[in-house]
Amino acid sequence: MLTLASLGAAWAQKVQLSTSAGDIVIQLDKEKAPKTVDNFVQYVKAGHYNGTIFHRVIDNFMIQGGGMTADMKEKPTRAPIPLESRNGLTNVRGSLAMARTANPNSATAQFFVNVRDNPFLDQANARDGEGYAVFGKVVEGMEVVDKIKVVATTTKGPHQNVPAEPILIKKASIIEP
Repeated sequence: MLTLASLGAAWAQKVQLSTSAGDIVIQLDKEKAPKTVDNFVQYVKAGHYNGTIFHRVIDNFMIQGGGMTADMKEKPTRAPIPLESRNGLTNVRGSLAMARTANPNSATAQFFVNVRDNPFLDQANARDGEGYAVFGKVVEGMEVVDKIKVVATTTKGPHQNVPAEPILIKKASIIEP
């Protein structure tokens, strides 16, 4: 029997990011991005994101976090995961995707929230033919994302677009259904 609960099962898992700018709730899509969601949830459960910042903020593009402390030190990560960019999910406003280097299979802990539709990041449109793996969407707190995207930024060492005043992820936690 098909129930509302079974229809929503793939989107059932949610994560709350309690930030210094407010709370953001993300719904994860384990059905379409199983490895990416498992990876993200492991980092959440391990407390990895607690005390990290949004270290790259570009208005009209995205906000990126999950890997740096307020003093711009990169936190240690586990091994990279395989890219899941061919899953049918797109880099639209409010979607959550994994950050990576030029190597398509290099995503570890860093993620970004698209603050506008960014179709050039989708696998079908990407210059490298690979794109960026979307694995969730903001379901509450998009106004917080919008507040973060317009903060004043600066350059800190080799890092550009760093908020002048750190935007802290105080705690990331699983919201149990």
